[in-house]
Amino acid sequence: MSQGFTSQPLPPWRRAVLKVGSSLLTTPEGGLGDHHAMALAGFVRASRWAGREVVIVSSGAVAAGRGLATPEGAAGLTGRQALAALGQARLIALWQGFFDAPVAQVLLTHDDLRSRRRYVNARSTLRELLALGAIPVINENDTVAVDELKLGDNDNLAAIVAALVDADVLFIASDIAGLYTSDPRTDRAARPVDLVETVTAAHVASAGGAGTASGTGGMRTKLEAAVKAAAAGIETVLFDGRDAACLERLAHDSLVGTRFLAPRTRLAARKYWLRHVPPAGRITIDTGAAQAVRSRGASLLPGGVTAVDGEFGRGDVVEIADGQGAMARGVAQYAAADVRRIAGRHTREIESVLGYSYGENVIHRDDLVVLPE
Repeated sequence: MSQGFTSQPLPPWRRAVLKVGSSLLTTPEGGLGDHHAMALAGFVRASRWAGREVVIVSSGAVAAGRGLATPEGAAGLTGRQALAALGQARLIALWQGFFDAPVAQVLLTHDDLRSRRRYVNARSTLRELLALGAIPVINENDTVAVDELKLGDNDNLAAIVAALVDADVLFIASDIAGLYTSDPRTDRAARPVDLVETVTAAHVASAGGAGTASGTGGMRTKLEAAVKAAAAGIETVLFDGRDAACLERLAHDSLVGTRFLAPRTRLAARKYWLRHVPPAGRITIDTGAAQAVRSRGASLLPGGVTAVDGEFGRGDVVEIADGQGAMARGVAQYAAADVRRIAGRHTREIESVLGYSYGENVIHRDDLVVLPE
């Protein structure tokens, strides 16, 4: 299935997002099937045994629902939304059946990720799920997301999730071996493309439409996803999810498919963003906290906060200052009013003071960049 592509090394990674399309999870009759999913789950298990983390973005809820309802009862957009609701439980059950670790269902829409507050909440929840050793399985909330259901944009959703969880690489499992110079289904002269440094207009022009009747994406949305991931410093790899041998190679860090490079590393892209976003406020910290942040790469805890300037919200970028001036920037886990109330206190006091807790950090180390001295 992967003939013509040259074996190449995967980028180094510790956390990844694996996007699985409907075409890999459905039977010819239109219901849900596990033939290809078994090999994909084997790759996830092998990765976890190696100490890595994998978040799955899985299509297939509508197809699963179609196997549970008569065609007459699933007409139009509302019918497809009903099928998504019926099929989502079956889809999660499918994935759970492959793993001893708990599978966590997470349903998102693009609106959830456009809202900064929802974005930070989703980010915190996914981090906690990974810390608990769970396998998040993410899908668009097709039952209520009308626009997203029409677009079927799980490729782009996977790229957004990869940035959301600070993934090192985005894996896109497809029903095609990789990117070609033209559509191999219609052009026998199409040649495989092993490596893409930058997605160009020529790549987009050569992309076809949806690959199968059950899938709503195609090569174009995969290219869009690769562009989004690259902007966040995340490489994308595209491969044939039907090819068990290809998945076996992936488990040993060898790709037979297409690798899309990112212009800068994930950390560099995030640091660049944090350094150039105008801060919404300022948090001043004491000497001990400043030393921990600068020298030990620590998170900022409430105990080290001495003053708060400005009115920022949870999820806003803020400046961190010590006695010498601005020293860092980061994404606030609490709004300005909350930080003022917990400033100087121990982390165990957060919930008793506020009545709730978003975690022990005012700014998590993954959301913080130290500025040059």
